[in-house]
Amino acid sequence: MTSPKTATPPYSQAQLGTQVLIGWSGASRPGEADKAFLLTYSLGDGPDGADTGTTAMRTALERSGLRVGGETLDATALPNLPVKLVVQAGQAVLTLPHFKAQYTVPPEWLAAARSEGTVHGMFATRPWPAAVPGQPVSEELLRSFVGDPDVIASSAHCLLPVRTLG
Repeated sequence: MTSPKTATPPYSQAQLGTQVLIGWSGASRPGEADKAFLLTYSLGDGPDGADTGTTAMRTALERSGLRVGGETLDATALPNLPVKLVVQAGQAVLTLPHFKAQYTVPPEWLAAARSEGTVHGMFATRPWPAAVPGQPVSEELLRSFVGDPDVIASSAHCLLPVRTLG
């Protein structure tokens, strides 16, 4: 017997609010090679408020084939997943059905992404209004957000293959 699929609630693009993409690189554990990471999140500034934005983001991610909570999805084995990453000319371009963003990557991020051939994507459903575009995000602030157990549990995680043009 198969379980019925639950319907995802409707949402509008505006409910997601301002969506942001940032990246960093580093070793997950001492002695490991550096890995490249990308984080997408909303500022929670949608017209219907942060709670509605959180629900809308969860719906958007699930409709994109990502799993919120749980283990990391390996997109290298899922060529039809509509979540794509292209790294070209010092830029990372992340595309989902509800989101497309370009991020200028530092050389160490690019080296880690090329070396590993993958990037660890974290797609937060919880808003992060403290990290405003155009303002620097300190390592402490980034670590406190991406390391928060509630943020980790309420995010989708995906290992993305690094693609290039040409």
